[in-house]
Amino acid sequence: MDTTLSIINGRIVDPSQQFDRIANLRIHDGKIVAIDSPSGDGDEVFDAAGKIVLPGLIDMHVHLREPGNEENETIETGTKAAIHGGFTTIACCPNTMPPVDSQATVEFIQQQAARSKHCNVYVICCISKNREGKELAELGQLFQAGAIACSDDGSPVEDAELMRRAFEYCLMFDKPLLSHPEIMSLTKWGVMHEGMVSLLLGLRGMPVAAEDVAVAQDITLAEITGGRLHVMHVSSEGAVSAIRRAKQRGIQVTAEVTPHHLTLTDETLRTFDSNFKMNPPLRSQEHVEACIEGLRDGTIDVIASDHAPHTVEKKMRELDQAPFGIIGLETSLPVVITKLVRPGILDWSAVAQKMSLNPAKILGIPKGTLAIGADADITVVDPDAKWTVAANDFYSKSKNSPYIGWELFGRAAAVFVGGVRRV
Repeated sequence: MDTTLSIINGRIVDPSQQFDRIANLRIHDGKIVAIDSPSGDGDEVFDAAGKIVLPGLIDMHVHLREPGNEENETIETGTKAAIHGGFTTIACCPNTMPPVDSQATVEFIQQQAARSKHCNVYVICCISKNREGKELAELGQLFQAGAIACSDDGSPVEDAELMRRAFEYCLMFDKPLLSHPEIMSLTKWGVMHEGMVSLLLGLRGMPVAAEDVAVAQDITLAEITGGRLHVMHVSSEGAVSAIRRAKQRGIQVTAEVTPHHLTLTDETLRTFDSNFKMNPPLRSQEHVEACIEGLRDGTIDVIASDHAPHTVEKKMRELDQAPFGIIGLETSLPVVITKLVRPGILDWSAVAQKMSLNPAKILGIPKGTLAIGADADITVVDPDAKWTVAANDFYSKSKNSPYIGWELFGRAAAVFVGGVRRV
């Protein structure tokens, strides 16, 4: 394409360049060609006055469900939800049917995403064949096919020897290993966080030890192999502390937290609403505060949605039978703005770091920056937009959100992918 676009009068925030001020951005042929320059004759112009212009947001923890569970979500509906949530790039997890443990499945997802023409989609492949934790997947072939990381998310690899070998393989290809930290024997049949609320409700609990022990083990294996560990959906005070200590010792470990683990507690389960049932579970207030502090001090690098769609019929089952997980692509940014930016916990530069620059660095993808020559993936945010979350307004195929009925501030006013406006 031979088009030139100028985004003018917006507050451009790009931590990769320590840039934060009102300026203009110029895009030509899908690339950023100038920053802080006036628009030229013949340019298409987008006036971003009063808005925040960020490097395109990246969600590195998304479940698209296709292939195999298209009743919950498809690549078409999931990527449409992503782009309307402000995300120009997502990384999708491998717990599909069949799992992403073959080159053919990697290529299928890539082709479906290309047909959808919404946002960039990168594929996370399995650590183990069929996600069974018994035998390593053909990681070399999967990375060659385009997978950018590996994980058995949803089914933690409890075999320490297999995990050690996975770290060694990933090191050969300079890829991160994304760990779901959970000791399954401790959480078996669990429904919610083990604590006073679970005791009062008579529901089987999932102790923090299940996460803390798994994180400690994964950190140890990363240390002895030199591999790159990324801890997914951190939710416990112990895990945050362990990651902080590991970073101080120079171990290659990064971590993410979800918006729901920053804003909700186990008290919400008093409603017996399965839209508050997730894994790891919503924990008590002291764990929420530890996660917020970890985010603030840099222990936790990324905010990711863990978008996990399920049909209404599945979530309507009794609480102990309903599946874990909630959708998050369309509420992540507004929840962050409402609960972290407006109260002054994070500034806009930190948001751009946690939701764009750092995910790009961890995944090793050429995104997360507005530098000259970079792909023109841009999220323009209206920070003052006030709206109420309604189930019928979701672009996702599923509606399992704990934020339905919440009044939130902020949402994506415009989203550009490769210089093309998608929202």
